[in-house]
Amino acid sequence: MIRGYYIIEYTELLDKDRKYVIAKQILKSGTSIGANIREAQSAESKADFIHKLKISDKEAEETAYWLQLCKLSKSYPDPADLETKLLEIK
Repeated sequence: MIRGYYIIEYTELLDKDRKYVIAKQILKSGTSIGANIREAQSAESKADFIHKLKISDKEAEETAYWLQLCKLSKSYPDPADLETKLLEIK
């Protein structure tokens, strides 16, 4: 799973480069993946469990989108390691 600290480290790097908007988006969606998975582990029902995992999947897709934008932009640090970790989750 993408561990939250990898996301935090990458977004701190973006913050240092004053790329605040993208950093905030990646921080929110990237850390939400693990939070929702953890919440699913305490689900009240099978349907609740599935719902929380679906939310995690959506957050992973959003994170992949932001990382892809960073990868395609010449002025952003390469997020290749994060993309690999994200693929492991999916």
